[in-house]
Amino acid sequence: MDLTDRHARFFLRLLSRHARLYTEMITTGALIHGDRARILRFDPAEHPVALQLGGSEPEALARCAEFGAAAGYDEINLNCGCPSDRVQEANFGACLMGNPVRVASGVAAMRAAVHLPVTVKCRIGVDDSEEYPFLKRFVETVAAAGCQTFVIHARKAWLSGLSPKENREVPPLQYPTVYRLKRDFPQLRIVINGGICSLAEVQEHLRHVDGVMLGREAYENPWLLAGIDRSLFHADPAEGSRAQALRRLLPYCERERAEGTPLAHITRHILGLYRNQPGGRAFRRVLSQHAHTPRAGVEVIEAALAEIESQPLKAVA
Repeated sequence: MDLTDRHARFFLRLLSRHARLYTEMITTGALIHGDRARILRFDPAEHPVALQLGGSEPEALARCAEFGAAAGYDEINLNCGCPSDRVQEANFGACLMGNPVRVASGVAAMRAAVHLPVTVKCRIGVDDSEEYPFLKRFVETVAAAGCQTFVIHARKAWLSGLSPKENREVPPLQYPTVYRLKRDFPQLRIVINGGICSLAEVQEHLRHVDGVMLGREAYENPWLLAGIDRSLFHADPAEGSRAQALRRLLPYCERERAEGTPLAHITRHILGLYRNQPGGRAFRRVLSQHAHTPRAGVEVIEAALAEIESQPLKAVA
């Protein structure tokens, strides 16, 4: 939430041509009652891109799936994994795992409304739920409604007592539980998520499941995506270095600035590009200090890049 907006996704697409991108969770209420065109806007370069919905009412989910299909998204994903208090009060997110029949109804309604894949993102359980039987019943029920892909964060969600941040860190990761699900449901596409920080870990998980979702690591260390096309998709990677990727972002920044988008709305997503690289701290400092000024333009990014390029040649990448 508040991270993978359209600017972040455009930037990440410059690093990988083939990774599937997901929107932040968008509530059905926001789409039905808000500025739908603005919320759903994305650049064609983002494909393949999935619209992630938050909601629980089948009729509303179906309407929003139709909006997503009309806007050109490639997949509709229902979030059943977010544990925040605000989401719980609206009766969606992770608390929906306790009502798989309702989730199945929502999936069925969306599948009837659109011809796109309808997928579900969830946890392995909530609170004091049984370990594996709870997850298995949930998947059985929702799969019977036609969902063929489950993206599973391999942690339980605690609906009280832990903040959303703590829910990403405190409950122990249980990767074998997700592996077991794949063995029991070989006909389903099972994608694993949670705590995965390297391509070596991705490759290991792919020995057991069909796909891997990268969350915070891909956002905070985006250069990780630059190795994915060759190692996972056996395709030519996006050309060039970090600096070249950043320069490919400049025309997008100029177009967005011409439309009134503050530069900082874009540059906040590139702060991690030089994580753990010589000059990275200076790069982030320039962006943080100058991108927020009203007249800031691409010259701020060029100044930040100059901090990197002033490093010894071996450090420039």
